Amino acid sequence: MRLWKAHGLGNDYLVWEGDADFLTPQNVKKICHRNKGFGGDGILEPIHSDEGDFGVRIWNPDGSVAEKSGNGLRIFAWWLAKKQMRGNSFCIDTTFCRVQADVFDEDVEIDMGSPIFESQNIPTTKVIWDDVFWRDERAKMYAVSMGNPHCIILFEDPNINLDTLDWRIWGKELEVHNLFPNRSNIQFVQIIDRNNIRLRIWERGAGETEASGSSSCAVFAVSHRLKKVGNQVQAHMPGGILHLSMKENHVFMRGSVTEVGYVELISSSLEENE
Repeated sequence: MRLWKAHGLGNDYLVWEGDADFLTPQNVKKICHRNKGFGGDGILEPIHSDEGDFGVRIWNPDGSVAEKSGNGLRIFAWWLAKKQMRGNSFCIDTTFCRVQADVFDEDVEIDMGSPIFESQNIPTTKVIWDDVFWRDERAKMYAVSMGNPHCIILFEDPNINLDTLDWRIWGKELEVHNLFPNRSNIQFVQIIDRNNIRLRIWERGAGETEASGSSSCAVFAVSHRLKKVGNQVQAHMPGGILHLSMKENHVFMRGSVTEVGYVELISSSLEENE
């Protein structure tokens, strides 16, 4: 049973090429374990789709299923084009939503769709929180969905150093806060200028990640709605930069995919890791 691994700016996923029906929440957790498994921010499982050209189930490393993952979708599109030779442009169905993917020589672009700000569709009990204080740092909080829920903490001080904040602790707490019935991805944000944003990410079901496509798109959507950025933005994350643009209220994301290689799973190793 083989898996192919790649990363988008350090956000790494495994594409499943093994037996159908083998992946369960328990097995996913074992395979994604950083010490006892192959390690990964999730597994991309090809599935049949009547709604798109190709279907994928996006597993989080905690065994839950995600509605959407920007970097996961870019990696899956790259695998379809470069490893499976299935063309360069197609519609991918996650069973929760459908996206258009276009694969180029060096990178992949995904149409992530329109941001959702209606509280019941995020879902959350509140969309905007004014004058929130984190350890004496003033911030504003915004909820949005890019097909999956996000909570953006936007700091008011343009000179703030995000890495001096306890954002990992706050992210872990906010992910499971009762404001978000389906949990949430959490982003901590500094707007550098109208064309650049900086963020740190606590991803639902994965924890800290070096980059996140849907998180970048969510931050861009909120910043654009607040008129703090223009129609094109670079999202700066520890893993690198994603290029984002707004076209007819759709957020487009473009960035590189880096192949790591193939690994082979021995099913008995999962039993040994009980």
